[in-house]
Amino acid sequence: MKGSFRLFLYLASLLLLARCSSNQNTVTADIFHNTTAHFNGYFYAREKTREVEKAILKSLDDDPNQILRLYPKLDTNLAKTYRKDTEEIIKMASISIQRHPNSKWLDDNYLLVGLARLYDCNFPDAIQTFKYVNTKSHDANLRHQALVHLVRTFTEQGEYDKAEEAFQFLEKEKLSPSNAKSLHLEKAYYYQVRSDYDNMVRSLTTADSLLTGADRKGRIYFIIGQVYQKLGFGSEAYNYYRKCLSTNPDYEIDFYARLNMAQVARLDNSKNVKTIRNQFAKLLKDTKNQEFKDKIYYELGEFERKQGNVQEAIVQYKLSAHAGKNKRIQGSAYLRIGQLNFDSLKRFSLAKAYYDSALKSLPTEFENYVSIKKRHEILGEFVKYTETIQWQDSLLWMATLDSTALRNHIDSLFTPKLVVEEGGKKKKKRKTEGGGSAVGQNSSLFQTESTSTTDWYFDNAAAIASGQQEFQRIWGDIKLEDNWRRSTKSATVPGGQVLTQNGAPENNEPTKTEKNEMPKANPADDAYKKILPDLPKSEKQKSASLAKIEESYFKLGDLYYFQLNEKDNAESSYNILLKRFPSTSYKPEVLYKLYLIHKERGDGQAESIAQVLQSEFPNSTYSKILLNPNYLKEASVAQEKQKMIYKEAYEAFQKNNLRLAQELIANARAVGETAFTSQLDLLQILITGKTEDVTRYQFELETFIKKYPDQPIHLYAETLLASSKTFVEKSERAKGIRFSAVFDEPHYFVIVHNIQDRASTSLATALDMFNQEQYRSRRLETTNLIFNEVYALTFVGNFGGKTDAIEYFDRFNRQLKDLPPFSVLNFHTFVITKENFNIFYRNKALDEYLSFFDRYYQKETP
Repeated sequence: MKGSFRLFLYLASLLLLARCSSNQNTVTADIFHNTTAHFNGYFYAREKTREVEKAILKSLDDDPNQILRLYPKLDTNLAKTYRKDTEEIIKMASISIQRHPNSKWLDDNYLLVGLARLYDCNFPDAIQTFKYVNTKSHDANLRHQALVHLVRTFTEQGEYDKAEEAFQFLEKEKLSPSNAKSLHLEKAYYYQVRSDYDNMVRSLTTADSLLTGADRKGRIYFIIGQVYQKLGFGSEAYNYYRKCLSTNPDYEIDFYARLNMAQVARLDNSKNVKTIRNQFAKLLKDTKNQEFKDKIYYELGEFERKQGNVQEAIVQYKLSAHAGKNKRIQGSAYLRIGQLNFDSLKRFSLAKAYYDSALKSLPTEFENYVSIKKRHEILGEFVKYTETIQWQDSLLWMATLDSTALRNHIDSLFTPKLVVEEGGKKKKKRKTEGGGSAVGQNSSLFQTESTSTTDWYFDNAAAIASGQQEFQRIWGDIKLEDNWRRSTKSATVPGGQVLTQNGAPENNEPTKTEKNEMPKANPADDAYKKILPDLPKSEKQKSASLAKIEESYFKLGDLYYFQLNEKDNAESSYNILLKRFPSTSYKPEVLYKLYLIHKERGDGQAESIAQVLQSEFPNSTYSKILLNPNYLKEASVAQEKQKMIYKEAYEAFQKNNLRLAQELIANARAVGETAFTSQLDLLQILITGKTEDVTRYQFELETFIKKYPDQPIHLYAETLLASSKTFVEKSERAKGIRFSAVFDEPHYFVIVHNIQDRASTSLATALDMFNQEQYRSRRLETTNLIFNEVYALTFVGNFGGKTDAIEYFDRFNRQLKDLPPFSVLNFHTFVITKENFNIFYRNKALDEYLSFFDRYYQKETP
């Protein structure tokens, strides 16, 4: 009886469920569809979404030396690793949407579809989905969630105006605590991407009270502390680092929070200073911090630098550079030493050496990398001029000595070095015999700069940089391996016998010459031989040497004045120049700059300098500027008139009305000689290029280049000349290249792009997605190939014939060309037969095939 009743219930249930179609609105149908939609499609899609989010979080490559990212940056390479999961999310959510369109989980499923598209970097479809939820959903909470995700999507896509518009709208809405928290975090991420740290920290602190344990509060507090520290609010930074520690964060975050607390702690007296030093000592002694020693030493150097202990700071920075393998920390340490040597110790050559080492270690995305590189370039010029002055002065002085006095002087320079080297050898020998440590407490690691340059090689950045450059010059980027210098590698077998590659024993017996070690050459002899030919003995040589010193003082003053903005040092260089070279050709300009320096100070000397300038150089441009501040403006009237005529002449040139263009150029020249005259001359040469033979055109370009060596347009003329010569060469070469005009065979679609753009992967990915969407049935394949030293190829094949290839070419230009990554690159596109591709690739005939393509294909494209 019981079995029959159960069977009856089972059949009744089946009948009931069968009546619950997707379009019914009965209570029973609603319960069925809501339950099924939630616990089938939506549940599995949500779980997959959480798995994808965990995978994205794992991709975070945190560098606590920089402000941590709130969220990982989404990119197509990362998306490939979890693409199957995002496709599964869309599939499960879509099934739920299709089978249960009236369930209350419909909008939730759409939201998951949007998230899957966002994580898959399909930003256009993600935006469309989130907008749909915002428009169609009757649940305010879900609409707000969609808009929050829309903010993130716009931020990732770089559409910052739209992202700001979206969160400004949300700020006016009444949000749930969860959505309010998400909005503040998304705003903080938006401001972080825009490097607006002030608004970033405002958003994070607003979200603080809404955070839960699932939000990784410790990491967010650490980021807030970092931002406050960057903005200069040490007290606030300290408080948030303490809050971070109270959450028991990961060990690395815990370590850096404690380290940063030491940086921002208030130091009101010597007792506090001592306390901080003790904290650093404890961190160094803790065995758990072994891998962080480079960072600890660096921060200790920062601490000592802030206390004004320059030499002690340099010691700590050096220890940091050699304590670990973190290139960023090593580069930062070298950078600090370079800055201190330049700003505080005035050791310019040494500063440049450390800047060299810093740039080799620091990644290009390092903060202020561009300005650091610019400072390094300026420093290179700075060292060049200071060393020129020192060396030429030394040569002039040594030229006054007789040969005996000169030799004695050179010997005296090398004697201390030889004594130090000999003493070092004896010291090393004693330590070896006594079994002592190679580096003790009194090692040169702990010495000042002056001793380290002669004693400890790896403590001398100049020596290391020089050694690295010399090694690379001789050996190149050789792989680090055993017996790396041998062309025929050898191996050591048990017993100590060395075998060559062919298995024969290697003869390691020393020769008689090796047994009788040759005595070392005296370095003073080499120096004497090198210096002797450079000594300025004749009057002509002395004048040339003095001219180098004169120019160096002027250039040095300009570097101080314009590049480094150090007016006092600029004044000193200019005054030395005028004192040593009273008749220098730079005098009018130098006097004018000194006038500006003293006028800015308001010390009363500006007027006397102006009088000297006007009395000695009344016709100079600088004197005229003093008399009439509008002189340059008035002098530019003629130039502006020439520019107006030039515009008409250039338009006539573009329309191939060459006679009118020549007449207008003649009218412009009649106005007079101005700084713009060179532009008129070059336009006349371009007309010559159209009316005369190529030999005449190239001759006039060469004449122009010699006539205007210092003007910026000089470089453009050189480019024109080089292009003309290249064109002639290629025209000659093209006579031997013949492409086939048979097009009824397989074709490729080809993109030629610059290797330096490193865009091969991103282009191939974009084309694969395009092919998947538009040509799924054709199974097109995308391939990358190096073309030559300048260009790489990304091509799609195989197309059945010319018609299919041209159709793909046109669709690419309409739909894909103006979207990232293509929109930010310069490239060539064309289609080509398989036979012609072989000819094109073998001869590297890019220009020749582009001409062929224009002739046989382009006329058919709409």
